[in-house]
Amino acid sequence: MDALRVTMVGHASLLIQVAGQNILTDPVWSDRASPFTWIGPKRVSAPGIVFENLPPIDVILISHNHYDHLDLATLKRLQATHDPLMIMPLGNNSIIKKAIPQARIVTGDWHDRCVVSSTLSITLTPAYHWSARGIFDRRMALWAGFWLDMPTHKLWFSGDTAYGDGALFRNLFAQYGAPDVALIPIGAYEPRWFMAGQHVNPHEAVCIYKDIQTKQALGIHWGTFQLTDEGIFAPKEALQAALRAANHPENQFKAAVPGHSYQFERGWVVDSSATK
Repeated sequence: MDALRVTMVGHASLLIQVAGQNILTDPVWSDRASPFTWIGPKRVSAPGIVFENLPPIDVILISHNHYDHLDLATLKRLQATHDPLMIMPLGNNSIIKKAIPQARIVTGDWHDRCVVSSTLSITLTPAYHWSARGIFDRRMALWAGFWLDMPTHKLWFSGDTAYGDGALFRNLFAQYGAPDVALIPIGAYEPRWFMAGQHVNPHEAVCIYKDIQTKQALGIHWGTFQLTDEGIFAPKEALQAALRAANHPENQFKAAVPGHSYQFERGWVVDSSATK
């Protein structure tokens, strides 16, 4: 049985390896999550994989166009080195094609399915979020998560999302079943009066974990860029507290650490190690 290996690069950037395929989510190797190189949120932790040490990248998943998720400088490097297939929600292709005309891009609406190979299909899933690169393009491009169907595993990368009443996630379970592994954001959530409509906090991340009925989850979107008011490393402790409050084992939902790889078989972690 092929193992599924997920390596945390940082924030929402992860390397997913399964069935001989290498997939990157929202890759950002730049020092700042910003349209500028001299101002904007700066990395506080180095990428968990040195760019030159990446294996051949087959597929890139772009969840939406915020600068901490869609980094054109990184995409240009990946295009030049790997020529990957890029999959993204509607409208994001125009941003990338303008900067990288030769990019191979597939776009879709929520619930659209892309068959990548005989061993991998990818479906775009809804999220509670928004998009913008500037002042005049708010919500002009779609945002999404991704459901990966493979012969041995099902993985869900949520993208950025708020929680709302939770119906979205219960509906995902009703439509697609339970993923073996879910990649769920846990950071960038304070102050709640402002962030509740766009990002979950760790308590809500645990609610998603329960709603989707996943076997195993990794907490992402934390510990890399200081985007909001909570401490940069606070989400990890808050996640552990939320799991204890919900009487869930802490080893089933871990805050992913940059440079660490998590290997899954039948939905359970069997190995965790650091890699550069």
